Amino acid sequence: MSQRLNYAEMVPELTRKLTEMSMSLDKLSLSPTILALAHHRASQINGCAFCLDLDVKKAKLRGERELRVYHISVWRDSPLFTEQERAALEWTEAVTKLTDRGISDEIFESVSKHFSQKELSELTFAIGIINTWNRLNVAFRTTPGALDAMLGLTKSGLN
Repeated sequence: MSQRLNYAEMVPELTRKLTEMSMSLDKLSLSPTILALAHHRASQINGCAFCLDLDVKKAKLRGERELRVYHISVWRDSPLFTEQERAALEWTEAVTKLTDRGISDEIFESVSKHFSQKELSELTFAIGIINTWNRLNVAFRTTPGALDAMLGLTKSGLN
């Protein structure tokens, strides 16, 4: 598949603002691991090859265990995630796959046991941001690995 268009060139001001929002996630109280798991799971659900490629390379550079990366899609059956990580993955799925009924009180209550109100708000913003990136990259077929050099991901050795 070839890239349909380069949205960053077409609307650089909006791309810059979305990038700024993404970079501001580093300043949140949530752990980078929780954010990375949410990012990866949303990208799996949305079928974003560009973002999954980026996530795997970032995970390797962060020192994430390779098996945990493989297990993200089967997190419910995997013993490799903490209760808080499971809650983040459950919330990511619920927010990413919104239904006409929204998100159940049961899911909200279950997830709320593992995050403060502020953390849950931060996590929801992070999920919203990655969903926006996913939609842009899926819609315009951004080529996986296209930004590796710029983002320093060639250091992962996964090119």
